[in-house]
Amino acid sequence: MVKICVAGAAGRMGRILLREAAARGFTIVGAVEAKGHPDIGKTLSEAGICPSDVEIVDSSRLEEAVRDADVYISFATPEAEVSNLPRVAALGKRIVMGTTGLSEEQMRKLRSGVAEKVPAVFSPNYAIGVNIVFQLVQTLARLPSDYDFSIVEVHHTGKKDAPSGTAKKLGALVSEARGYSTVVHGREGINPRKPGELEILSARTGGVPGVHDLIIAGPHEMIRVEHTAFSRSVFAQGALYAAEWICRKTEPGIYGMDDVLS
Repeated sequence: MVKICVAGAAGRMGRILLREAAARGFTIVGAVEAKGHPDIGKTLSEAGICPSDVEIVDSSRLEEAVRDADVYISFATPEAEVSNLPRVAALGKRIVMGTTGLSEEQMRKLRSGVAEKVPAVFSPNYAIGVNIVFQLVQTLARLPSDYDFSIVEVHHTGKKDAPSGTAKKLGALVSEARGYSTVVHGREGINPRKPGELEILSARTGGVPGVHDLIIAGPHEMIRVEHTAFSRSVFAQGALYAAEWICRKTEPGIYGMDDVLS
């Protein structure tokens, strides 16, 4: 039975993750939220998240919250991850992290604080289907050079980072495979597409959990590979799958969902 501590416990993703975990038989031993959150001091039951007497605590009690956990699962802010993940790694706890919007410097700090200490999974998207789309890029990249690739992503109005972490990873895979050297995020006026450009377009509307559309167009045909998340449960399920997988790893290092699915 995998024992988990969840950070961002009272947020959009944390709530669904904890409900999925409880339904799937995971043992919840810790819950962490940002200082000042109104649910701090309440149990998960009292906060209406899931049936559990585990108390929601702030990061000053992080070591206490994660003490009995096998895996620390975090969907928090970039700033919180930079502060908390090295502390969790120092305690020898495995990590599953799904936070997006991290800068290159923040990611460098996380890697240096985690990679040599514990096994961890970092992924911008835990949906199984999205990760299969990532793998499809290598096949689609064999198309002739006059086929252009573009990426369109749609998320809810509350999402802070744009493009999404998923779109950035998809763009990095496409750019590497196709030799793109520039990314553009929109067009206005007289602005034709130039050689070496990859388009990544973002929209924020309503309560959309996530849509990612990979568009490949040649002179006479178009291919579209679209992934649509119906709810955040798909991300929670993938993160819990990753948690089960990382429990079987003993070698420290940072892994991705491609490793989990392999």
